Amino acid sequence: MKRLLNYFTKWELILWSSSVLFITVFFMMFDRSSYFNLITSLLGASALIFCAKGHPLGQLMIFIFGILYGIISYSFDYYGEMMTYMGMSCPMALIALISWLRHPYKGNKSEVEVNRLKGSDYLIGILLSLLVTAVFYFILKYFDTANLIPSTVSVTTTFFAVYLTAKRSPFYALAYAANDIVLIILWVLATFNDISYISVVVCFTVFLVNDIYGFINWEKMQKKQRETIDY
Repeated sequence: MKRLLNYFTKWELILWSSSVLFITVFFMMFDRSSYFNLITSLLGASALIFCAKGHPLGQLMIFIFGILYGIISYSFDYYGEMMTYMGMSCPMALIALISWLRHPYKGNKSEVEVNRLKGSDYLIGILLSLLVTAVFYFILKYFDTANLIPSTVSVTTTFFAVYLTAKRSPFYALAYAANDIVLIILWVLATFNDISYISVVVCFTVFLVNDIYGFINWEKMQKKQRETIDY
């Protein structure tokens, strides 16, 4: 526990504890029954703080979160979210985990080596995202997915985010932040039918803040690593 506390900065500990508190308070205010949603949200918030540090453990936690979130999505007929996370995000999280483990910064397994992508890498990611989106649109339409358009957009942002994560780019966090905004909209729509889903809205609001911090910290990591190499 002492090593864990020393691993994070005071600001990161404040961010993590605030995220946990925020999620829990809203759960007690509006839900108090869907403990599965609470556990999933807390796991996701914890995963993001590890990902922000470039720690491979974060990707393992994202894999578990993807499975649990897929179950929640299925409960509200968000088949797009279910298939996206279980069929795409979870496998990609494992690929990212392997990539992060294979590229530790100077042998430090608790910090991944940040990668600087070429323009062609981003172009490939965008084209693949559009291709996956086109395929998923018809799949989601076939299954009569609730809120089809935002669900389809979520596929685009999610795939691009996991692609950048596997590539070890700082911009993965911004792609996830964009996805958080889409998911906030999706679950706000869900709360019109069931107020208990407000805990999921709060979850992704917390994720948005954490992903923005993740991008800021990865930029710092990249700058530090470059200075070390130049030195």
